[in-house]
Order: sequence, then structure tokens, then C-alpha cells
Amino acid sequence: MSMIQYFSSKAGRLRELKFSSRSRGCYVLQDRKRHRQAKSRIVVLSVGIVLFYITIFAKLGYMTTETTLETSRIPPIPQIAWRPDIVDRNGQVLATDIRTVSMFADPHRIVDVDEAVEKISSLFPDVDRKALFKKLSDRKSHFAWLERQLTPTQQDQVMKLGIPAIGFRPEVKRFYPGGRTAAHVLGYVDIDNHGVSGMEKYIDSQGLSDLTATGLATRSTLAPVRLSIDLRVQNIVHDVVTDALTTYKAQAAGAVILDIHTGEVLAMASVPDFDPNDPQATGGQGWLNRMSNGTFEMGSTFKTFSLATAIDTNSVKLTDTFDATGPIHMGRFTIHDDRDVPRRFLSVPEIFRYSSNIGTAKIIQVVGVDAQKEYLTRLGLLTRLKTELPEVKTPSQPRVWSKLTSITVSFGHGVATTPLQVAVAGAALMDGGELIEPTFLPRTAEEAENGAQLVVKKSTSDTIRSLFKLNGEQGTGRTADVMGYHVGGKTGTANKVINGAYSHKLSFNSFLGAFPIDNPKYVVLSIIDQPLTGLHNLNLATETAAPMVHDIITRAAPLLGVEQDFGTSTLAGF
Repeated sequence: MSMIQYFSSKAGRLRELKFSSRSRGCYVLQDRKRHRQAKSRIVVLSVGIVLFYITIFAKLGYMTTETTLETSRIPPIPQIAWRPDIVDRNGQVLATDIRTVSMFADPHRIVDVDEAVEKISSLFPDVDRKALFKKLSDRKSHFAWLERQLTPTQQDQVMKLGIPAIGFRPEVKRFYPGGRTAAHVLGYVDIDNHGVSGMEKYIDSQGLSDLTATGLATRSTLAPVRLSIDLRVQNIVHDVVTDALTTYKAQAAGAVILDIHTGEVLAMASVPDFDPNDPQATGGQGWLNRMSNGTFEMGSTFKTFSLATAIDTNSVKLTDTFDATGPIHMGRFTIHDDRDVPRRFLSVPEIFRYSSNIGTAKIIQVVGVDAQKEYLTRLGLLTRLKTELPEVKTPSQPRVWSKLTSITVSFGHGVATTPLQVAVAGAALMDGGELIEPTFLPRTAEEAENGAQLVVKKSTSDTIRSLFKLNGEQGTGRTADVMGYHVGGKTGTANKVINGAYSHKLSFNSFLGAFPIDNPKYVVLSIIDQPLTGLHNLNLATETAAPMVHDIITRAAPLLGVEQDFGTSTLAGF
């Protein structure tokens, strides 16, 4: 091989090597370029993914914050105001709580107000559409009550309307199984389950409101509140006074039964009344409890206290007589008797039996004004009654007690007091002269004795009881007597004051009775306001109020465990 060929072949191999080296370098550069491009794409993709998730989380955070802000504007669910059950003396339920819900709306979320109003009013036709539209149109508001205390059926119907802005909150509703039966004793609660009147209000005043405010008033921690009321007897009393309202065509009626030895109120009713399940339905009519929160001139029932004062102060004796042959003239006023009263000298028992205004006036003239006021105060007839029931009115009396005032008060005109007070004072005169404050809670005779106050001598109590017995058997109280139970008492027919003057046609009638009169256990007082008719088409107490007591005792005495006595009774001292 020549040198030329040798170097030629060497040069060729060098070129090949050089070319091969260049090719490998080019490939390496291309790989590096592709690697850089791939890395860039990965970085871009990663950044994109990160930004995507950041955006999503930011949006979710914003939405959560927005929802929280909106939710915070809705008032938190308040503590449910549970109340204890109220039961009668035998454990029968008089009032209890039931679970319910109330409907609210978030106006800010209402899409079509007109449609919402139309749908809601279709379920609640009594709703005020204008007021509802105004509530739902308030875009600044996030909470508005629409309907309170719905039934489960109503809640289900509302949910089917499909309005997202509608919600429900758990609540409780007070339920009174007896309806009107014991309305004025129990009272009622407001929409938030707080006591407004009656024993419901009393329970709140005893610490329930504080427990509820602190969240300690749970259903499991509240023991039932037991009353002195006997639901069976309460039903009877309510039936009788309701019937009397229509039978005698009267404006109002009422009655109460007291346990003489304990002061317990076993039953009390006043009509017109209301249904505590819907107290607003009457528009405020029937809310007045005339037995404790109404004051009236009680007429001749006050003669009971006038004679008790005279006997206890030794001002008169039963054998004394007083001239009732003619009326008493004092200035321009004349005191006279009804036509049925004999026009002659009358003994003290006869004055009571015939209900003589003239005889009573002459007795109180012997007693004197000071002693009269003192005894009426002792008997609790001139001061506000103390008991658990919040609705108690203070009696009214003359600013100045003149001789004329003293006389008119002696037979029940000039002083207006509550019927319940008269019943309590009457019970004191049947119970050995001890005045016991009335209670709507259970109380034993021993507990009552500890708080009793002696207001007249026992001998005076015995005498008044005998006068009650006489009047029940021979006088104006005969229409209250029940065979076997020996009812005694005193009627009262007080002329009503109309336009500042006493009416000779309209009256307020009452009967204060006790039974069994030989050994009294219970006092019963009935009232009837402005009766237009009676048993014999007369509107006197003996034709209206006394028969009410007869009907009550006839039905209630067996339930109270009073045994009938068909033996012949005697009148002590006569």
C-alpha cells in the first residue's frame, strides 16, 4: 500500500470518526433540549394544578365564610322553656307540655315572594297576607317567625311546599286537657310558654323563670305541681255555674267550695270564661275571675258578719228583740224591709231568718262603727286576700264611715269585696272562729291550724252555725237544702248600682252555705250577676243563687265522702 493510499484511508477513518462524533454530540444536545422542554411542561402543569386547587379551596373558603356569616344572622335556637305538669289533688293532669315546632323563614333567600305567600296562605287561610308579604320582602332580614306551634300534619304540609327558605324550630305547647273547666284557677301561658295568669303565673314566681333562664328547667327535672283542686268536683261546679248563666239569663255566675278545716279550695269557677288552650279566641272576654278578682256589694250575706260582731262583743243576745214595725229615716234616705218581712218586733234569730234590713240596722247601731270596722277587718273583708292566685282584687270601702254608712254596710251595701273573701270569712264562723287563709295547694288540718287566727269566740261560731241551720230549714236558704246533707246558709240580694243609683230591678245575688251544718266540713258560695229570672220567675237570691248551691252539693257531696244523715236534726238554742 502506497503512502498516499495509507494516508487517504487514515483521513477517511478520521472523517468517519469526526462525523460520528458530531452525530453523537448532536443527539446529546437534542436529548438535553427535549429533557428541558419536558421539565418545563411538568412545571407548568404542576403550577396549573396547584393554581387550580388553590382556586377551588379559595372558592370553598369564601362560600363557607359567606354561609357562616348568613347563618350567624339567624338567632340561635333558644332553650326550650319546659314547665312542670299541673295535677289535681288526686293526680289527674290539669296542664302539661307537648312537643311542637314553629315555622320561620329567611327572607334573604326567598326567590319569589308572591309565590311563597300564595303557597303559605293556601295552608293557613287565616294568615294576614299583607303582613306575610312584608316579612318575606325584607331582604335585610335573615329571620322571621311565620307560624308558631304547628301540628305534625301542618309541618308535613309545609315541607311539601318545597320552599328552601322555610325552616322549623322545636318548641313546646301548653295543653290543658279539661279546656275551660278550671280556666281561672290554672290561668294560661303566652306563646313562649311563660305563665301569664292563674297558678301558671304563680309557678313562674316561685323560681321556674330563673330555672328556665339558666337552662336548668328540663322536663326530667321538673316534678308535677299538685293543686288542692279536685277535678271531679271542679267539673260539677263549672257545669252548674255555666248552666245557671243561661237558665237565669244572667251576665255572670260563679261558685267556690272550701274545706273549712284546711282552707283548701276544692273547686272554683267563674263564667264567662275562656279556653286556656286558646285564650285569645275570646278577644279578652271571659278573662275576669269574678270569684277572686272582682269586687261586689254582697248584700244580705253581710248580715252574717254583722250579727257575729254583735254577739261576739256581747252587744246583743239571741233573746233581744228590735222594732221592725216601720222604716228607718236618716236624712233623705230610708231603710226598709222587703214585703215578706213581718212588721213587728223581731228577735235576733228572726231578724236573720227573715233577713230584716231594719232589724240588722238597729243591731249595728248598738254595736257601733268602730267595733264594726274592727271585726270586718279581722274577718279579712276590708283588706286584700292572701293566697297563691295572683288575680286578687283589694276590697273597696267608704272613705268616711258615718252612721248611715255603718247601717248600709251592715246589710251588704257600701263595701265591695271579693266572693272568695266572703267564703273564707264564712268558713271562719263555721270552724270555731278560726280564720284560715285560702290555698290552692294541698294542706293538712295541722298545717292550717299553725297559721290560723282566732277572730271570734267559739261560742259565737256555734251561734252563727245555728242561725245558718235555722235559715236553711225555715228561711230563705230552704232552696239550697239537700236531703240528708243538712245545708245551712244565708242568701244575699244586692241591688246593682246603675249610673250612680241603686236599681230596683237588677241585682247581684249570692248564697253563703255550709254542710253538713251540724258538723260543717265545707263552705259553698255561689254568685249570679243580674239574673233576669229564677225558679218562680223571680230574680232573688233564694230563686237563683241558693238553687245553684243545692245542685252543687247534690252532685259533689258523695264524691267528697260526706255521708247522708236522714235523722231529725235539732236547732241548738231555739
